[in-house]
Amino acid sequence: MNPVRRRRLLWVIALVVAAGIATTLVAMALQRNIAYLYTPSEVLRGEAGGQARFRLGGMVAADSFTRAPGSLEASFRVTDGDAQMLVKYTGILPDLFREKQAVVATGRMQGDVFVAEEILAKHDENYMPKEVADKMGMAHKKHDVAAPAAGATKEAK
Repeated sequence: MNPVRRRRLLWVIALVVAAGIATTLVAMALQRNIAYLYTPSEVLRGEAGGQARFRLGGMVAADSFTRAPGSLEASFRVTDGDAQMLVKYTGILPDLFREKQAVVATGRMQGDVFVAEEILAKHDENYMPKEVADKMGMAHKKHDVAAPAAGATKEAK
């Protein structure tokens, strides 16, 4: 093999190795930031598996919110119609957070309690993530409960 071909071959090999390393680094970075969405019943069935960090979606159960006086520590239950899960959060809750409203919490399980790092609240099902809306719809059908009508909770303008 002459020196020109050898040099070209080394450049091609170096480019392939560099592209492989770059692809691996990007995949590892994206994998750490992925947070899958589960409902309480899926988590309790073990479908969340050994997920270190995931999103828990559902509705805040009625009469489940508590906060220690003078503290930012809050606890509440998230339900999907089949099961409920206790969520603990330390921080300022979103303005739209309230009972009987959709919520998505990102965090980790510690024993039987979901410890949230971030809370996202939605004011009605029209703005609920599609995954949560689909799972909540299935729970409504399973329990023969009427699902809220689209736009029923919107304020008149």
